[in-house]
Amino acid sequence: MTPESLRGQLSGAAERWLAGALARVETDPAAIRTLFPAAGRACGRDPLPEPPGWTVDDAVRVLLLAALPLTGEPLSAEAADLYRYGGPAEKRAVLRGLALLPIGDAGLPLVRDALRTNDTRLISAALGPYAATHLDPPAWRHGVLKCVFTGIPLSEIDGLDRRLDAELVRMLRSFAEERAAAGRDVPADVYHLVPDLREL
Repeated sequence: MTPESLRGQLSGAAERWLAGALARVETDPAAIRTLFPAAGRACGRDPLPEPPGWTVDDAVRVLLLAALPLTGEPLSAEAADLYRYGGPAEKRAVLRGLALLPIGDAGLPLVRDALRTNDTRLISAALGPYAATHLDPPAWRHGVLKCVFTGIPLSEIDGLDRRLDAELVRMLRSFAEERAAAGRDVPADVYHLVPDLREL
């Protein structure tokens, strides 16, 4: 994500706000605490054509995160505070920005927290590129199942083709068999991962 990604999506005033906000964050990292919640009001919340499911304020907040001149623990602590004290849109942006931050596994508590919620936009954001790389296999599998339970399309999960393993297939099969036995529908995308379920 770069400022150029938003070209044509922002008004002139919003472009000026973003340029000024990025400059402030680069020289005064603490400024992000007031700029982060203001991003939606300043730049708008319209959907973006790419990446799928993103909005303008998502992208602006991710750019602000990436502009922080911090590393290691100070950076992970700042991201954690923005998540902890932010509203749903701000939490979502932190989750989407984790993959751009040099913090190693320090963002995992935020991912795990989001996966404990029933907010589908947070769950979807939590299972982005950062989780695909850092989340351990059991937690990642349960995250995928949470998507199935909450109706999130599995196509929104980053790295699913790479991380799909026999244990996840077994778990999805068990879920599908329980649903079928109860006379309930099985989500169509489960069949794509476990094709022989059509024989049930």
